[in-house]
Amino acid sequence: MIKIIHLTFVLLAFSSFIGRVLLPLTHPNLLNQKAFKIAPHVIDTLLLLSGITLVFQGSWLSGEYGWLIAKIIALLGYIGLGGVLVMRSEGTTRWLAFAGAIGLFIYIGIVAVTKNPWFFL
Repeated sequence: MIKIIHLTFVLLAFSSFIGRVLLPLTHPNLLNQKAFKIAPHVIDTLLLLSGITLVFQGSWLSGEYGWLIAKIIALLGYIGLGGVLVMRSEGTTRWLAFAGAIGLFIYIGIVAVTKNPWFFL
């Protein structure tokens, strides 16, 4: 059940991330509404809490956990690149940060499924 909840928050987090990137281009006035400022933080917090619950529920800390460390490092990179986007950078920097964040999001997902941080080798 926790895994389904976690995957739901993954989809919500990805959707809200894409929305935060596209809203300034299509409906910039919506970004000033309180719900659009608070919802991503609530979703991301619940995603993180469900992920932590999965780690302890699955006893993944007792064995090989290099994949988990890789996910955490990639998550920090994703948060950093998301910060570049939120600070309303423009032009090439904004779109490179967006592409990098999407790449890290995909990497996190693949590592979660394969439990292998070096799946591409």
